[in-house]
This record gives sequence, C-alpha cells and structure tokens, in this order.
Amino acid sequence: MLAKETKIGGRKLISASVKGVFDMIKEKTFYKSFMVLALSLALQNLLTYGVNMMDTVMLGRYSQDAMGGVSLCNQVQYLLQMLVVGAGEGAVVLGSQYWGKGKLEPIPHIIGVALRFGGALAIIMFAIVLLFPTQLLSLLSNDPAVIAEGAKYFQIICFTYVIFTVTNILVASLRSIGIVTIGYIISGSTLVINVCLNYCLIYGNFGFPELGVRGAAIATLISRCVELLIVIYYLKYREHKLNLTLKKLLHIDTSYIRDYTRVSSPVLINQALWGVAQMVQTGILGHLGGDVTAANAIAVQVYQVLSVVCYGAASASGIVVGRTIGEGKEERLHPLVNTLQVLFISIGICSGLLIFLLREPILMIFGGTLTDTAYGLSMQFMLVLAITTVGTSYQMACDNGIIRGGGDTSFSAKMNLISMWLIVVPFSAMAAFWWKCPPVVVFFLLKWDQLYKAIPVVIRLRSWKWVKKVTRPEEAPSN
Repeated sequence: MLAKETKIGGRKLISASVKGVFDMIKEKTFYKSFMVLALSLALQNLLTYGVNMMDTVMLGRYSQDAMGGVSLCNQVQYLLQMLVVGAGEGAVVLGSQYWGKGKLEPIPHIIGVALRFGGALAIIMFAIVLLFPTQLLSLLSNDPAVIAEGAKYFQIICFTYVIFTVTNILVASLRSIGIVTIGYIISGSTLVINVCLNYCLIYGNFGFPELGVRGAAIATLISRCVELLIVIYYLKYREHKLNLTLKKLLHIDTSYIRDYTRVSSPVLINQALWGVAQMVQTGILGHLGGDVTAANAIAVQVYQVLSVVCYGAASASGIVVGRTIGEGKEERLHPLVNTLQVLFISIGICSGLLIFLLREPILMIFGGTLTDTAYGLSMQFMLVLAITTVGTSYQMACDNGIIRGGGDTSFSAKMNLISMWLIVVPFSAMAAFWWKCPPVVVFFLLKWDQLYKAIPVVIRLRSWKWVKKVTRPEEAPSN
C-alpha cells in the first residue's frame, strides 16, 4: 500500500493510499444531515438570488433597456456580495473550528471584527456609486439608454449596501455554529416583500405611481431594511448560544483582529478579484451591444438561481470539514473528502441538465420584450452554462468548501489570480475586440475556467497541504 503522511497538530494523517482513494462514508445519517444543511443553505441562496432575479424578470417585462441597466448595477451588487462573502467566510472558517472544539467564547469577538471589515468596504462602495453612477456604468456598457436606466437605479439602491452587509455577515457568522434556518427566513421575507412592491411600483398597480427602475430600487431598499430588523429580533430574542448583543460586537478583544486578518485576508483578496473580474466580463459583453447585455443578464440570473444547490453544498462542506478538524478527527477526512467529491459531481450534472431543459420555458416568461437576437443569444449562453456548471459544482465546491474549510484560504486567491487575469480576461477581450468572434464564443471563453480549474484543485486536494488548524493552540482541549 502506498501512503504519504502529513503531520497536523501532532497527529499523522494518511494522505494517499490505494484503499483511501475509494474510501467513502457509509453512514446514512451523514448523508441525511449533510443534505439537510446543504439544501437549507441552497434555499437561502435561492431566495437571495431570487430578489435580483425577480427584478430582472419584472423589469424585463417592462422594457429591455431597464432590464439591461439594472443588470449592470447588479454586477456592482455582485462585487459587494463577493466582498461580504469574503468578510463572512473569515468568521465562518474560524468560528466552525472553534465550534468543533466546543469553544464559543471567541466567536463574538470574531464576528465584531468581520462587521468592521465588511462595513468599511460597504461604505466605500456606497460613496463610489453615489458620487459616480454614470461614470461607473459607462465602464460596463456603451449603450446610452441602458446607462440612463442603470443610473436611476443606482441613485437609490446604493443605500442598501451597508444594510445588506451587516445582515449577511451576521447570518454567515451564525452559520458557523450550525444555525441556518434564520438565513432562509430572512431571504424568503425579502423575496415576498420585494415581488409585491415591484408589482406595485414598477408598473403603477393598485394606485401606486409607475416608477420603473426606481420602483424596483425602492422595493429592494425596503426589503433590505426588513431583513435587518428580522435578524436583530432573532439575535435579541431567539439566539441563545452566542447571546450576541450590540455591546459584545462593539467592545471586542482586538487581539482577534490578527487571527481574523490572517484567515480572511486571502479570502477577501480572492473575492475582490473575482467580483472585479465579473464586472470586467460584463463590460466586455456590454460593449458588444444591448442585445448581448440583455442575454447575459438573463443567462447569469438563471444560472445563479438554478445552481444554488452547488453553492449550498460548498458552504455545507466548509462547515463540516472545519468542524471535523476542530474536533481533532482528522482520520475521518479521507472518506469525508471522497464522499463530498462524488456528491459535488452528481449535483453538477443535475444542475447542468436542469439549466439545459428549462431554457425555453424561462425565456417565455419575458413575453415579447426581447428582440429575436437577444432571445437567440440567451439560448446559446444558457447552453454554455449548462456545460460549465458541472465543472463549477466540482472545482468551486472543493476549493471554497473543502480546501477553504480546512483552513487553507490562500490557495483559491492564487489560483483565481492566475486564471482570471492571465487567461480568461485577456483571451476573452482579444476574442471580442481583436478577433471579432461571435458573442457565444466570447461568453464561453469567459466561463471555460470553470472546467480547467478542476486540475489544480484535484492536485491541491491530493496533497493534503490544505489541512490547517487556524484556532489558537492554547485553546485546544486537554486530552
């Protein structure tokens, strides 16, 4: 039997063996508990993405330019969301390992640090969008009508940024100790409120003024305020593990800033680079015309909604792996990692098939507002996503779930820096503006990294160098 040993916290972990390659978890209780956690997180993601999706659908039925303008604004929202995920993931990685150790005292301090980091980033983005809305949108599109609609939306939606950040970091932090129900309760409430207000304010129904994109922005702002009120109520009256209070979050042990920064900085850098890259990708497609912008808006929103289980599985695996390491049960990692990889591939195949089968029914929702060109491009873009989703489900979940949950938060940043800025962006830009390739070819070149990144991810997984304890050693329980 061939094997390689890796030392972790004084223990030896067998990192490769003939038997270990095929070793999987056989307990049915694991699959049940993991899928409940994954589906709960998927539901939260579905409801969160559903807010932007309903804006896209309802504005798409209002006008194609309005939909295109809001889709550009959503790219800035996506960048903020990536930064918030980065700030929250630092708390999740640290918190889940402390939770595995049975040490909850440091977690409120870590959450307080995460809120400071995330809040500062949200304030910066709010100021940029409020002061330079048209200039920012001009980087993403050259269509004056689309830019004008987006600027109207920006003037209101930027006031949601700080609220969104505080709410989501608090919810992510609770996820680190296994509390996930509040996430989809909040997101579900937001979606219902947003859809109802959209119906009234976009189209002017029930005696309300017809506000178009401004109505959609107002609806989202009100929904975000309700989100924050729900999470504050939950923390005050329902959550009894951490007993978070405003005083605890404001008066923190500043020594945890160093711990948090060490873990979260690579994640924040990775998320920032990824969010900016998505804006650059939108800009490349946006400069190919309004039809391409509209098709991209539809395809991306459909992908985000139909691939939520992939992202839910990734988040769930990060919690499970982090807790396993925190509990000191490294010997369970082999069957756990093998099992998770099989689940990721299976989920990816199902998600890709779903996107492929639902392309035409989804486009029927938009009625007759889409041009024939936009309709055709939407079909082509979703076909590309149906294929690349399989790769996304595997490599993204292994990277952001297993590897990051294991304590290695720098690998993803390095890989995405090389992949996105040295391969994806240059090649797709040349295809769009130099080689004059068809939009679907450009779109594929913007997404093909989701396939080839599986290679470095597999290599990193098999090295087992990603298994790292990020909690303070002096706080480990005595044997």
